[in-house]
Amino acid sequence: MKRLPITFWTTLFVTLVCVALVALDFQRSWLARKALLDQTTRNATNLASAMAGHADDTLRAADTSLADLEERIEVDGTGTPQLRRLHGLMATHVRALPQLNGLFFYDAAGRWIVNSFGAAPPGANNADREYFIWHREHRQAGPRIGKPFASRTTGKWVIPLSRRVDKPDGSFAGVVLATVDIEYFRQFYAGFDIGGKGAVALLTNEGTMLVRRPYRQDRIGSSIAHTPLFRAYSRVATTGTGMFRSTQDGELRLNSYRPLRTYPLFVTAALSTEEVLAHWWRDTLMRTAGVLMLAGMLALFGWRLVRQMHRRLQAEQELREARDALASLNATLEKLALQDGLTGLANRRQFDVSLGNEFSRATRHGASLGLAMIDVDHFKAYNDHYGHSAGDDCLRAVARAIREHTPKRAGDLAARYGGEELAVLLPNTDVAGTEAVAERMRAAVAALRLPHAGSALGIVTISAGVAAQVPRRGIDEAGALVERADRALYRAKAAGRDRVMRPVDLPPG
Repeated sequence: MKRLPITFWTTLFVTLVCVALVALDFQRSWLARKALLDQTTRNATNLASAMAGHADDTLRAADTSLADLEERIEVDGTGTPQLRRLHGLMATHVRALPQLNGLFFYDAAGRWIVNSFGAAPPGANNADREYFIWHREHRQAGPRIGKPFASRTTGKWVIPLSRRVDKPDGSFAGVVLATVDIEYFRQFYAGFDIGGKGAVALLTNEGTMLVRRPYRQDRIGSSIAHTPLFRAYSRVATTGTGMFRSTQDGELRLNSYRPLRTYPLFVTAALSTEEVLAHWWRDTLMRTAGVLMLAGMLALFGWRLVRQMHRRLQAEQELREARDALASLNATLEKLALQDGLTGLANRRQFDVSLGNEFSRATRHGASLGLAMIDVDHFKAYNDHYGHSAGDDCLRAVARAIREHTPKRAGDLAARYGGEELAVLLPNTDVAGTEAVAERMRAAVAALRLPHAGSALGIVTISAGVAAQVPRRGIDEAGALVERADRALYRAKAAGRDRVMRPVDLPPG
């Protein structure tokens, strides 16, 4: 075989260095982008947490005033002296709580009985308000947050927080109402640094917009129930993050959403990805241009080096040694390519090669070839509960137990077949022998007593399907053996897991 000239290997080496330089720069930029988005996610999460706490505290203070008024009306009644005291108490609460626009009490017909402002407008009646109708038709106790509206008294947009008032016999006696000024939330949200294209909002669990920054009055009370953000929140109804394009202005934002602890509302804090990544883009483009220039210079110098190699024997010898070292490294990498990096077992590639070789050998010699397919029970639940790092540790421990109980004969092979599925190839072994080996492996894994909250047994277990056959030339294929072991594995799972089973066409014994 004709040896390649040293100039070829040198050119290849320079090319690889240039490509590696560009690839490393790309990786660094990508990791920097990921770190920036992760930090943005944390910032949005912290912002949502602050908003949720503020909204909870704001509404709880208003609700405390309502509960006090409700109790006084139900216990003391609504005589003239009592109403006079109620008016004074309402005015005191409104002065003490800057979020309150006003406090009101309406009787069972919706008439204004007393409020924090003083005299009621002539003929004023709130029986048509959504919150009043709801309380009249529902006997549930406790506060209710209704749809925002413009106050008939002040003209301000407010969020209604109301409670039902009952007569001594439990029948409907009216409603006490606290109107929370939306401007109070707007002023609080104005203090957040969310950039020029960020957005924050307070919404009901049904998707009704209460407050939003940037502020648009025509959006108050509108619904976002059709948006990807609300669909994501409604699926979990808990804290979460996601990247969504706004249906309000088309801006792509990284959103963090969080429910309030006490009230059926949630908040969302969204930061514009365009703004967040603007500096990263500038930095990346400048650095990439520099890297490309450096790679071009390196390629130029490499080309000049190749020309000099024809005149310098010593340089040729050094490059030959570099070529030999590169060949040795390639051989090492090829060896490592047959091993699974996580478990240390053979990888799928080596398993497929070994299966083909052993199947051919068993066909020639008329010997039985056994195969066990093994799966870690409820591994997805394990990952979800303990995290992927713990999941990797679990797979290593299971693989170690299987390797220790794999026979050490020539041709015996334990491999990672894919994900949490492992395979053990056993030449010259019938189904009973394969089943015995798999049972020892199952018992060894169970003996590890690895905790598993997602399993009914409380520990990590494995299920195994075993099969064996004496291949017939021109009739049987290696894939059929894998399929039979796989079917047996599904039987083991269906039968309750933590067991070893054969295919249905192989009875026990």
